[in-house]
Amino acid sequence: MKICLQALILVTASFSLTQAAFAQGDAAAGKGKAAACAGCHGADGNSYPGMGKFPKLAGLGEKYLNKQINDIKSGERTVVAMTGMLNALSEQDIADIAAHYNAQTRTLDGSVDNAKTLERGENLYRAGNLETGVPACTGCHSPAGNGNSPAGYPAIGGQSAEYIASQLRAFRTAAHDAEDPAGRKNDTGNVMRGVSAHMSEQEIVAVANYIAGLH
Repeated sequence: MKICLQALILVTASFSLTQAAFAQGDAAAGKGKAAACAGCHGADGNSYPGMGKFPKLAGLGEKYLNKQINDIKSGERTVVAMTGMLNALSEQDIADIAAHYNAQTRTLDGSVDNAKTLERGENLYRAGNLETGVPACTGCHSPAGNGNSPAGYPAIGGQSAEYIASQLRAFRTAAHDAEDPAGRKNDTGNVMRGVSAHMSEQEIVAVANYIAGLH
């Protein structure tokens, strides 16, 4: 019960803080504006095989995409590979690009077929870890990994395991040392920092692998 209440508090607090207003995006206009992104994220928002360090952007949720692009542009979220790439984009450009990628269909990256690892990942995703205070992922990202678009929680099912693991590590780093440049601190309401703070490396690898095959 304690873990369920913790997760509910995190979700409720975060939802109240995710209502930032963004410009209305035009997916058709965003297609051309996103051309420069294709080299890393794929023409349809699905990063190429073997390039799992770059996230799939297809169907993540327009609100989430809008926030992340704006955060990277402002410097609130540091992505070294994108340094300077967003400087010339207007608020409307960003909204259009977010709408374009959200309109695409995300492909399934797929899990490594290891029964023990998959079972551990599924248990973490669906039930969390009562002993260490890690809440389940389903409260924000849904049982099927489809997220909660109105609240700004991304759809993560099918995302690259490499990318998911890297972001969980970055949130965990920030949870333990807010000044560490390797940390990621742009989660609304500190939700992901709270989730990842007590995750072990084995748990991160397992849940990331499970998510990669979730659909």
